[in-house]
Amino acid sequence: MAPSLGRAAIALGDGAWLDDERARAYARLLLAVTLIAAVGWIALSPGGVDREGKPIGTDFIGFYAASRLALDGHPEFAYDVGSHWAAQKALFGPNLGYTAFFYPPPALLISLPLALLPYFLSLGAWLAATGLAFYRVLRGYFPGLDPVAFLAFPAVFVNAAHGQNGFLSAALIGGGLMAMDSSPALAGVLLGAMAFKPHLALAIPFALLFAHRWTTLIAAAATAASFCLASLVVFGRATWEAFFAAAPLARAALERNLVGDEKMQSVFAAVRLLHGPVALAWAAQVAAAFCAAGLLWRLERRAYRAPAEAAAIVCAGLLASPFLLDYDLTLIAIPLAWLLGEARRTGYLPFEKTIMALAFVLPVISRTLAGAAGLPLAPLVIAAVFALVARRAFTPAPAGVEIAYPNVNRKMHLSSALEQ
Repeated sequence: MAPSLGRAAIALGDGAWLDDERARAYARLLLAVTLIAAVGWIALSPGGVDREGKPIGTDFIGFYAASRLALDGHPEFAYDVGSHWAAQKALFGPNLGYTAFFYPPPALLISLPLALLPYFLSLGAWLAATGLAFYRVLRGYFPGLDPVAFLAFPAVFVNAAHGQNGFLSAALIGGGLMAMDSSPALAGVLLGAMAFKPHLALAIPFALLFAHRWTTLIAAAATAASFCLASLVVFGRATWEAFFAAAPLARAALERNLVGDEKMQSVFAAVRLLHGPVALAWAAQVAAAFCAAGLLWRLERRAYRAPAEAAAIVCAGLLASPFLLDYDLTLIAIPLAWLLGEARRTGYLPFEKTIMALAFVLPVISRTLAGAAGLPLAPLVIAAVFALVARRAFTPAPAGVEIAYPNVNRKMHLSSALEQ
C-alpha cells in the first residue's frame, strides 16, 4: 500500500502523465463529447423546450422576459414573480417553471435590448458577442490560447447551456484587471460595469485599495454610480423600489436551497451541503472572504503590483462571494491562463499541473459530485488555485527570466479584445 501511495503522490506532484500532446488530445475529445451532447440535447427539445420542461438556454428566459416587460413599459414587473413568470409562460407555455431575475436595475439596462429579437436569435447573439469578448480577453493573459482548448473548457458549455452572463462577467473583470497598468481609467470603467452583478466583484475594491490604484478605484466607483443612475433615469424609481422589495427572495433562495446547494460553488453552499446551519455557513463565508482579502493584502506587501495580481484578485473574488454558480466558473480561466503562461516560461512547480487540470474540469464535475456524493469540491479547488498563484507571487523568478508577463502588451491585447 505504501509504495502505491508513494507512486501516486509522485505522479500527482510532477504531472508527467499530462504532457502537451495528451492535453491537446483530451481537449479535442472533451470538445467532441460536448458538441455531441449539445446537438443531442437540442434535437430532443421539440419547440425549444427540453425533456425537463425548460427552454433551450434555461436562465436566459429570465433575462429575456425582463427585457420584454421593460420594453412594454413595465420594468418594475421584472421583480414581481407573478408578472415575470407570466411573461415567461407567454413564450413557452403554461407549464414552464419559474426563472427568477435577482439582478439589480443596471443588469436590466444590459438586458433591455434582448427582446428586440426573437428568443433563440437573441440567445445566439448574446452568447456569441459575450463569448467572443471573453475569448479575446483571455488571450491577453495567454496569447497562445488554442481555440479548441477554449471551447473545450467546460465552463464555456455550462454558461452557454444556461444562457447566462458568465462570459460577460469574465470579460469585464478580466479585461479590467488586465488594463490596470496601461489604462487605469479604462480598467476602472470595465470593473465598475460589474455593478450589474456586484457579488462577483466583492474583492475588487479591497484589491485596488491595497495596491494604491487610486485612478482605477475612483473610475470604478464613478462608473458603478453612473450605471445605477442611468438605470434610475431610464426605468424610474419604482423599478429600484421593486428590486429592493424583492431582495429578500434572493436571500431566501440562497439560505433555503431554492436554487440548489449542489449548483452553488461557494463556501456558504459547501457548509449547507454538509448539513451545517445557516449561521455557520455565513460565518464560514465571512471567514473565507477575510482570508482571501488578507492574502491579497499580503501579496501587495510582499510583491507590490506583481504579475500575479490579476489572477489573485479573481481567486479572491470567487472565494468571497456566497452566491456563486457553476457558470460563474468562467472566471477561473483567468488564473489558469496566467499560471499556464508562467509554467511555460519557468517550468511547472510541484502539484501545479494536477491542480490546474482539476480546476479546468471543475465546472463539469462540481455539480455532479455535490449532488450525487454530497462533496462540495469547488471551494477547495479554488483555494488550491489561489495557493498556486500566491506561491508563484512569493517565489522569486529564476535569474534571467522576465517577470513582466502578462503586463507587457496588456494595452494591445485589451484593445484587440474591444475592437472585436
